[in-house]
Amino acid sequence: NTKVLVGGAPVSQEYADKIGADGYSDDAPGCVELVKKFMALA
Repeated sequence: NTKVLVGGAPVSQEYADKIGADGYSDDAPGCVELVKKFMALA
């Protein structure tokens, strides 16, 4: 099962929702936290 995470300056939460991303963060540390959450669910 593949998860799609997007984020950073060129991406918005609205765009993440539009493309059906599994997670969004506005910065790299936030993305790391998302990955930790996804791995805990695996």
